[in-house]
Amino acid sequence: MTTVKRPGSAARSAFRLGMLIAILLGLVVVATLYLRNVLTAATTGYVLLALFPVYLVLAASVLSVWLGYDKDATDLRPVYR
Repeated sequence: MTTVKRPGSAARSAFRLGMLIAILLGLVVVATLYLRNVLTAATTGYVLLALFPVYLVLAASVLSVWLGYDKDATDLRPVYR
């Protein structure tokens, strides 16, 4: 049976740091657009409530693939009772 290579603690720390940077970057961009009157208050609320979570999922997906957390069908093992 083949051994499964799992990401270590460095990948976990890099993922956490990457997500924190993605959150800060996204909030800075939204705040900058709001302060420059590109976004209205209603549009800013929509961006934060509807689009920001989608952005975070995409950022987490990119980071997980880059750091080796992605899995495919070859990583599955049969389950027996």
